[in-house]
Amino acid sequence: MASIIIAAMPIHGHVTPLLAVARHLAGRGDRVRFVTGARFAEVVRATGATHLPLPAEADFDDRRDWNETFPERAALRGTRALAHDIEHIFVRPGLPQHDAVMAAHAAEPADAVLTDPAFVGGAFLLGHPLGVRPPVVMCGICPLMISSRDTAPFGTGLTPLRGPLGRLRDATLATVTRRIVFPPFERIAEQIFQRLHGRSIPFAVLDWPRHAEAIVQFTVPEFEYPRSDAPATLHFAGPISASGSRAPLPPWWPELDGSRPVVHLTQGTIANSDYGQLIRPALEGLADENVLIAVATGGRPVDSLPPLPANARAAEFLPYDDLLPRTDVYVTNGGYGGVQYALRYGVPIVAAGSHEDKPEVIARVAWAGVGRRLRTETPTPAAVRRAVRAVLDDHRYRDAARHIADRMATTRGVHRLADIVDGLVEESRRSRLG
Repeated sequence: MASIIIAAMPIHGHVTPLLAVARHLAGRGDRVRFVTGARFAEVVRATGATHLPLPAEADFDDRRDWNETFPERAALRGTRALAHDIEHIFVRPGLPQHDAVMAAHAAEPADAVLTDPAFVGGAFLLGHPLGVRPPVVMCGICPLMISSRDTAPFGTGLTPLRGPLGRLRDATLATVTRRIVFPPFERIAEQIFQRLHGRSIPFAVLDWPRHAEAIVQFTVPEFEYPRSDAPATLHFAGPISASGSRAPLPPWWPELDGSRPVVHLTQGTIANSDYGQLIRPALEGLADENVLIAVATGGRPVDSLPPLPANARAAEFLPYDDLLPRTDVYVTNGGYGGVQYALRYGVPIVAAGSHEDKPEVIARVAWAGVGRRLRTETPTPAAVRRAVRAVLDDHRYRDAARHIADRMATTRGVHRLADIVDGLVEESRRSRLG
């Protein structure tokens, strides 16, 4: 039995995939402690793990408007707004995150720490030598963030460009971001690292996963950009096995009889407060198409939806393991977990998004050939209709999605992650013995 600490940003999309990890590790007999926000205590305990709350200064509710949490943010735009978010949402909380994990380790030694990539406390943990801290495993719950000479800086949403021109583009963009975007939060990271360890931080703070003992990406290589300079510690586990919603079948379920293409439409469970972003334009754009639109509100009442056209049906939640085999196109606002779930069933995708990691998710949808991307958070009805029609009419999108589904079927998901953790734990124990 190993003692594992899982540490995650208090953000729904970061915590949820790690709950499946906690459930698996606790189920096999490991002692699992899960450090994250207070509002996740109940779901953490349901996995068999012990919940350890983040300190108040590192805890927040991602369901709130960030401008309410940080009033000064409302007046910022462009790179200043980006630098503000990185500093206040990710880097500054890194110190109390570090302290919480090290306190848990001091109270009861851990054999390994698993974090999400946005848990910047991981960067500060790496300042301690192994033995003082456990091995750190970064769990890739979003597109791979590490820098590379082969990719544009994370967040730009640019797909790889081969050859000398691509290298020049990426190097130029990397220089610009280092000089304009990075300095404010890199100064904060330097101050925190100096305070904790008495020396300069030896890497760019957002590139910290490259220096962890392992990076385990929750997808397959076919859905991630190739990097000739990737560290040997990078592994692909495939999607983490987790069941979809166990929602009951809605009364209109028999209509999913294959007589017309099915379009599944959702804005997820968090970014669903404004249906005008994707659901409304999609309903309007597809109203006259010969498709059946299956809408999931993500928990909001069905009567909160805009008026449904004659070819649309809705439910708060839908059972994905039953729905996706019947789905011809998945229309989404670009959540990484939902995209991986659709690809497990070989469903091609239309994805829209322009915030958080969404530009990187939808860029990979386009790059992998599994769907169309709409580079906006609020596409027009016509843009959604054209994208869905293109995916339905061109078999290459479904062929590419099925190829990735076949590849995913060969992966071991959480079992592969557990093997990597076990190997690091065993290596660490041998080192301590001498």
